[in-house]
Amino acid sequence: MEKVEAEPRLSDLSTQWNLVFEAKSGTPEQVSLAMSQLMCRYAGAVHRYLLKALKDPDAAEELDQEFAIRFLRGDFRHGDPSRGRFRDYVKRAVQNLMKDYYRKRRRDGASAIVPGQNEPSVVDDGLEQFDRQFLLSWRTDLLDRAWAALNEMEHRTGQPHHTILRLRVDEPGLTSKEWAERLAERLQRPVTSGAFRQALQRARREFALRLIGEVRASLLEKPSRHSLEQELADLELLEYCRPYLDLDD
Repeated sequence: MEKVEAEPRLSDLSTQWNLVFEAKSGTPEQVSLAMSQLMCRYAGAVHRYLLKALKDPDAAEELDQEFAIRFLRGDFRHGDPSRGRFRDYVKRAVQNLMKDYYRKRRRDGASAIVPGQNEPSVVDDGLEQFDRQFLLSWRTDLLDRAWAALNEMEHRTGQPHHTILRLRVDEPGLTSKEWAERLAERLQRPVTSGAFRQALQRARREFALRLIGEVRASLLEKPSRHSLEQELADLELLEYCRPYLDLDD
């Protein structure tokens, strides 16, 4: 996953808290742009959680729309990086959204979303299930973003990092020789087993750096090494990313 051309260090990229500040105190144009960017960034994680928790695409879509409305009109602009991770901020917003949704359904005398199924634990005092489900949704979204960033890099530089890593992930039972043959077919050029192994190491590194950058962006501005490692551990990504943390400094 070697960088082929000069580009900003991932650790130097603006964090999402900068967008929150713009959404709170920027010009009308800055506020609108910042809220739209934040909405686009976290909509995927929110939708995944709602779909899994509600088990009803129509209900999830309804809450997706309500979340977007509240987000874009500024209901969630009171985040503060000194109070924790942006993930926790978004999670609280989703938690409140679902509580309001179920209160409204009870007032309207509506039946449960799925007959015979209890409301998600977000409406109860015990939030362990909610926390776990939301964490998994957040993790999946971060991984998708890292894959997308790796794919964009491949298109921009011509280095097949995304192709190589996807080949390794999608066909895990092959030998190095077989992977090299598959890659040679896709690239239309000879690839040896040794060359494939070296290219795979570079692809893993580039993916890990992009994943670390995505996680870093959701934490405090310039988070400490400990905070970054703790978040990666919570997301069950630390062991994969640990060898590359020093490269991101």
